[in-house]
Amino acid sequence: MGRLVPAVTRALDILELFLEGDGTLSAPEVIRRLQLPRTTVHELLTTLAARSYLAPVPGEPGRYRLDVRTYQLGSRYAEQLDLAAEGRQVAREIAETCDETVHVAILEDTDVIYIAKVDSTHAVRMVSAAGRRLPAHCTSVGKMLLASLPEAELELRIAGHEFTAMTPASVTDPDALRAELAVIRERGIAVEHRESNPDVNCVAAPVRDSAGRVVAALSISVPVIRWSDEREEELGQLAAKGANTLSVRLGHRGAW
Repeated sequence: MGRLVPAVTRALDILELFLEGDGTLSAPEVIRRLQLPRTTVHELLTTLAARSYLAPVPGEPGRYRLDVRTYQLGSRYAEQLDLAAEGRQVAREIAETCDETVHVAILEDTDVIYIAKVDSTHAVRMVSAAGRRLPAHCTSVGKMLLASLPEAELELRIAGHEFTAMTPASVTDPDALRAELAVIRERGIAVEHRESNPDVNCVAAPVRDSAGRVVAALSISVPVIRWSDEREEELGQLAAKGANTLSVRLGHRGAW
């Protein structure tokens, strides 16, 4: 690994300060927070502004905000992101931790489409495949995604929809589904007990993009023979951790 360049490190430290608070800073605030010499800070701010990484705040002399160059870099990074590819990598990390099957799925109308999957190494495991489509109301990922929709959009999707059962445990009553989605929305985790497969339970958490929108869900699927209340709690936390990791890779930085 090469030597870090102090001046570049300090410039990046300054830029990262703008990710906090209201997104504006003055030179004295930068000096205080980074404990850097006054001359150094002024030189770095002047350089960053000259290169369009920072810009003066209109009507507030001495204050700066991020400028167009940071937006251009962020946009180029976002263009290179691939939800499926990032999802597979994170799913692999989570699967290695728990040795259970991990999925990442997106919502399309009232169905979910699995875009990434990593298998458990156990002989007894869930049989599925990336690209598979299932009714959202029968899956933990689907219920997580439905629960994340704005109320009006949720109603548009489920009003008048015929909810078919995949197993005897599937929730097919719209009012019962609405009540369950309200609990999921409050808890931030969705659980499925043998609703899409009579031998499998699942737990899922939401994945957010850079704007804070829920764009996918990550689930862990476990045969009922390896399931317990303690296991549900443990895997719920692990699913949330994986979903958070994937969200960060997609640029999310806000509150969960």
